[in-house]
Amino acid sequence: MTVNDALRLIAGFFVLLSILLAYFFHPAWLLFTGFVALNLMQSAFTRWCPMMTILRKAGLKDG
Repeated sequence: MTVNDALRLIAGFFVLLSILLAYFFHPAWLLFTGFVALNLMQSAFTRWCPMMTILRKAGLKDG
């Protein structure tokens, strides 16, 4: 698995998790979904994401 693949997997998991938490517990969890979206948009322009740094340090390779 490459860094980009893992990043997409983690982002999708976080969005799904926050939607489920908002549905079952409290709508404020949707703020976390917004945070993930803003981070994805920021990384599209800067080509840098904190999670990518973490994944590279964990040993995943760039695709």
